Amino acid sequence: MLYLIGLGLSYTSDITVRGLEAIKKCDRVYLEHYTSILMAASLEELEAFYGKPVSLADREMVESGCEEILRGADKQNVAFLVVGDPFGATTHTDLVLRAKKQKMPVEVIHNASVMNAVGSCGLQLYNFGQTVSMVFFTDSWRPDSWYDKIWENRKIGLHTLVLLDIKVKEQSIENMARGRLIYEPPRYMSIAQCCEQLLEIEESRGTKAYTPDTPAVAISRLGSADQTFKSGTIEELSQYDSGEPLHSLVILGRQCHELEIVYLLEFADDKTKFQSSVTQDQEYFKPAPWVPPTEDAE
Repeated sequence: MLYLIGLGLSYTSDITVRGLEAIKKCDRVYLEHYTSILMAASLEELEAFYGKPVSLADREMVESGCEEILRGADKQNVAFLVVGDPFGATTHTDLVLRAKKQKMPVEVIHNASVMNAVGSCGLQLYNFGQTVSMVFFTDSWRPDSWYDKIWENRKIGLHTLVLLDIKVKEQSIENMARGRLIYEPPRYMSIAQCCEQLLEIEESRGTKAYTPDTPAVAISRLGSADQTFKSGTIEELSQYDSGEPLHSLVILGRQCHELEIVYLLEFADDKTKFQSSVTQDQEYFKPAPWVPPTEDAE
């Protein structure tokens, strides 16, 4: 059996009882180690908690060399551990498809992820639209395909969850080109950097999917003991020191319920100013009034 097991957001003990029971009977255990990190647990702590050795599975292993993970899964129990929920990334779906193609049985054990825990900032999950990912810009690569999704969400009044990039065991372009297995230090995008990139792309696009005054909420270390929320405009949050990773951001939509606003005000430095920015934003994106069609003169 191949088990895909969600670990939750932060602690070794965030795993479900069923997930832990499955690990206990596995012959090999892999931890996916590139889409997220378990903030309050080291590899050594996980191994001690499970009573088993755990192998780190980087992007290359999962996307290119997954045969190592699937090896013998039709005769042994193999666990593939994912921070959050197993289906938080499409590569995990691909792993399941490859296993099924080889007639290997698969069992998925779910857990909490940012996709549902984001509700702890006070915004209702029903009011979220498409989720987007913000990657690190480089001198030659500044992708902006996510902009259109934010624009679509904003036009129908929905909030946008922005997931911030992390770089774990990544190679520089030069080392990759030269075939040198030298990896860069881990990097985690901050709220400020995300907002700076948002503002840069809005300036270049100029269609006002959002503005510097658009209200948003920064989410830091979700699910940990020191999780933090900060409400403010995108401009204000571009100056915000969000501290240690991991981080995500929510850009508010027009359909912001009164209770959502009251909740978010608790995280604003200037409550009056934040309330004003929400009001102005809702007015800007308010749909045009319906006008009945005129009758044909004939």
